[in-house]
Amino acid sequence: MKKKTVALLSTIALTPYANASEFIITSQQISEGGRIAEEQVFNGFGCEGANLSPELHWKNAPEGTKSFAVTMYDPDAPTGSGWWHWSLYNIPVEVSSLDKGASSRLNGLPEGSNQGETDFGKPGYGGPCPPEGDAPHRYKITVYALKTDNIALSKDAPAAMLGFYLHQNLIDKAVLSGYYSR
Repeated sequence: MKKKTVALLSTIALTPYANASEFIITSQQISEGGRIAEEQVFNGFGCEGANLSPELHWKNAPEGTKSFAVTMYDPDAPTGSGWWHWSLYNIPVEVSSLDKGASSRLNGLPEGSNQGETDFGKPGYGGPCPPEGDAPHRYKITVYALKTDNIALSKDAPAAMLGFYLHQNLIDKAVLSGYYSR
């Protein structure tokens, strides 16, 4: 048994710390794999949340990053194509956080950034509101580190169109997943 333990410890000691410079996203309101609070839940379609966008922080952006984008997507929505809850892009490279509720406040978003159209039919944050009785849905909040400082899209461009440009300009991305059901 000692030989196996020594071999395992040797492997751990020689493996570099994986999170030392990993691009990551964190939130005070949403923990990885945790339940999303009512404060972030949509207010409509039978849901009665506060519909506040979560506070987000990201760090260790890769070299060459010129701007950021944030999306929130539900791949479990019963639509055949998921559901886009939020898209925010052209976030200046100097920005590394968003305040709670930033999406709905007049001066809450970074200067120069744009909120795209959601599947609710309007720009801005639209929180979770899965069908009643569904298994918990996953909500993936992604911060994209981009090699461009500007994505030129009209304000009514759908999130899928933004997704195309995000993947064309992607350097790296960080994902935070929360769950919600009702």
